[in-house]
Amino acid sequence: MTLDEAKRKLIDAGKILEDAGQGDLTRGHVSIRVPSDPALFLMKPHSHGFDEITPENIVVCNLEGEKVDGQGKRHSEVFIHSEIYRLRPDVNSVIHSHPAHAVALSATGRPLRPISQPAVAFADGLPYYTDTINLIRSQEMGRGVARALGACKAVLMRNHGVALAGKTVEEATILAIMLDNACQIQLLAEAAGGIGQEFSAQEVEKLHFDITRPAQYEVNFDYLRRRSLRKAA
Repeated sequence: MTLDEAKRKLIDAGKILEDAGQGDLTRGHVSIRVPSDPALFLMKPHSHGFDEITPENIVVCNLEGEKVDGQGKRHSEVFIHSEIYRLRPDVNSVIHSHPAHAVALSATGRPLRPISQPAVAFADGLPYYTDTINLIRSQEMGRGVARALGACKAVLMRNHGVALAGKTVEEATILAIMLDNACQIQLLAEAAGGIGQEFSAQEVEKLHFDITRPAQYEVNFDYLRRRSLRKAA
């Protein structure tokens, strides 16, 4: 993937996330590791919505969280991204957002249970970050989020939001949407009287394998990109 292609994917991811209601005004952010230099990453600029990313305002940052290129302003929570990239060389895209259902479930402190297909995507672990509900504005705080995430795909930041880590931006984007859907389904089921029979361990393992293949992320990202383009036409 070239740098221009990575910028295009960042722009597409932003539009998809905005369409999915992940923006929370201008507070959400998405990044992609620079293909030719894993010590740098492209990131949505501060003070812009997910749907306002352009090739010109994309910010380039290093693993210290410093802006090294781009016309936009750097996000104050850049350290969520820089510290996850530092601790997870397998990760090439990070998303932080405040989806309502995921925040609501995080406020309960309860685990996400594998009662739906979206939830099963996180059956290999969905930890909590509980150090603070404040903005992540220091390397040490970002390191705490990265440590809480561990080797998992996502972490619930209690009463605050979520952080997603993907091998690709397609994976991170689709997981962000699936996580909020999973939290919504669980909250609805609990409000409707409680959760009944759950999938067996064998069913969970098989479904997790089937819905977390790279092709699943790619085909659904491409669909949502096309849908976004149709809406804008």
